[in-house]
Amino acid sequence: MSEPAPDAPIRIRAETSVADPDTCKFIVDRTVHLGGPVAFDRRGATDSSPLPARLFVFGDVSSVVVADTTVSVTKVHSASWDGLRAQIGAEIRAHLHTGTPAIAETSHTGRDDEQVRAALELLLEREVNPSIAAHGGKISIVELINGLLSISMSGGCQGCASSTATLRDGFETMARRVAPELTSIVDTTNHAAGAAPFYAQPSARNDDSPLHNVQLGATRSSPSL
Repeated sequence: MSEPAPDAPIRIRAETSVADPDTCKFIVDRTVHLGGPVAFDRRGATDSSPLPARLFVFGDVSSVVVADTTVSVTKVHSASWDGLRAQIGAEIRAHLHTGTPAIAETSHTGRDDEQVRAALELLLEREVNPSIAAHGGKISIVELINGLLSISMSGGCQGCASSTATLRDGFETMARRVAPELTSIVDTTNHAAGAAPFYAQPSARNDDSPLHNVQLGATRSSPSL
């Protein structure tokens, strides 16, 4: 994506996740932070992370992930996006107008593979697998070595036509939110050996496979902010 002129209006589009309604992506028409993703919670926001620190001024913001042109914000469950979404968009725009880097220096959590794996196992247990269990699917961690995560998909996910989208658009997005240390995610599943219970060829008009309908990364777009 080519960068707009510095004096061009800053355009921001908000997309709320269908699978995780407490998370909203703010997609900017220019680079916010070259690289990432870099994740912050209230304890990790410091003077070296100016943009996340600004967003944590809002008491309902619980975590922030910054990567390239996207700022993903997670709110506390009891809060509403009404009003908050526009306030966050305005704060992102205001910060970009200052010309100050969003993140002055790279943040390192200092977690080892065992600690990162524990965070990912918790994500699978609480958010991911309950979402796909109703359709017979399950994602498991095979191993995690130096940021390289290997996973396997079983049940309805093995051989499913929607498994690639489920992994790429759903689990990967959520995994990088809780574990920015990840460098790559590899699916080791032998999908050819799966029973493929949902592998009926979708029509051009409608793909009603259960896993298609439960893709974890689906988002609900909002008007530009």
